[in-house]
Amino acid sequence: MKILLKAICASVILLNVITGCTRERAVRRDEAEVLHENQDILTQVIIYDVFSPPVASRIYAYSSLASYEAIRFAKEGSPSITEKLNGFGKMPEPVPGKEYNYTLAATKAFFTVVRMVKVFSVDSLSAYEASVYGNFKETLDDSTYQRSVALGDTVAKTILARAKADGYVKSRGKPKYLGTSEPGKWRPTPPDYLDGVEWCWNTMMPMALDSAAQFMPPRPPKYSKDTNSAFYKGAKEVFETGIHLTEAQREIARFWDDNPFTIEHSGHLIMGKKKITPGGHWMGIAAIAAKQTHADPVKTARGYALTAIALYDAFIACWDEKYRSSVVRPVTVVNEMIDRNFVPFLQTPPFPEYPSGHSSITASASTVLTHLYGANFAFQDTSDLRYIGMQRHFNSFQEAASEASVSRLYGGIHYRLSVDEGARQGKKVGAHIIQRLR
Repeated sequence: MKILLKAICASVILLNVITGCTRERAVRRDEAEVLHENQDILTQVIIYDVFSPPVASRIYAYSSLASYEAIRFAKEGSPSITEKLNGFGKMPEPVPGKEYNYTLAATKAFFTVVRMVKVFSVDSLSAYEASVYGNFKETLDDSTYQRSVALGDTVAKTILARAKADGYVKSRGKPKYLGTSEPGKWRPTPPDYLDGVEWCWNTMMPMALDSAAQFMPPRPPKYSKDTNSAFYKGAKEVFETGIHLTEAQREIARFWDDNPFTIEHSGHLIMGKKKITPGGHWMGIAAIAAKQTHADPVKTARGYALTAIALYDAFIACWDEKYRSSVVRPVTVVNEMIDRNFVPFLQTPPFPEYPSGHSSITASASTVLTHLYGANFAFQDTSDLRYIGMQRHFNSFQEAASEASVSRLYGGIHYRLSVDEGARQGKKVGAHIIQRLR
């Protein structure tokens, strides 16, 4: 009987040990996955708050850099990114010999920055953060927890010092850009004739570029009604493409639309639809690449940071030219010269046409991701699956970028020259970032 009782007691003790270990393993999540979840909740908040694509890229850039600069100490020899960029102060470092959880530090840095760069849906963030921090508290001793949080907070403050001086606050006080009736120049487009978005984005301090105009594209074709002119032929191609779209082309245009806020009209009813931004789509692709290669937390954070920098600087370079040349959109030209009833397949976004923003930022991001993960990186793009129910397969990042670029022609919102020149500009931006950080 005593032997039986001892056996039962031993079994209970063993069960408690196993249960305790299982419980600890359950709360101690994969550290790279924590970074992915952090980025995912940010994308959801950006969609909900309806930030313009350039502004969204700024949020991604600062928060992703903060995350990387805090977690890089988890892998010896991982260099600072910000020390090679414009305008950042020296980043804080952990105290030698002290224990840290750098994923916790990265999470604290990430969300401190997110909150301070004017994300509005803080209630959604608070619930998520409470869950994440609670998880770390259960698995870390108090001193390690507090020390890690303090490091993340200090990194965030250093990042935010740069954000306060990057020109964003000043840009909020600029007057509206309403375009002009001058032939060939941009003016608000149907259906809602909104004023130009972020017309002074070229005044923002770039991360890696020497200036917004460093990779200025060639001058766009001169406006002309001559049916033999390059300008007219470009508009005619948009029209002909739009009225003969194949189902495959429609699917490509829908997949890469990435318009953060489209407005639909039905009689007197007006309905807005929120979607992922172009930058958010490529941050999603960065996540796919990291997960597919089982990248460690430091490489995961580096991938997010470099992709975000590529997006941010490409937006600055592209917007610099958009409002310099202020080229009229195809829908305006086609309605005036060819067919007044023409409606492009996609809703035209509210800013000038040349060059294509999608083409520029996707070429920049794909160049950086190719550098990180290789030229023949096949992947299933599920970035937008939960939002529009679509996914597509690509054999490389460059293939995805090329499809994103031509989708703007299929959508009826860009001339072919604009998508080609946008892609050239974006590749130059991405290559410059790689060279500068090498």
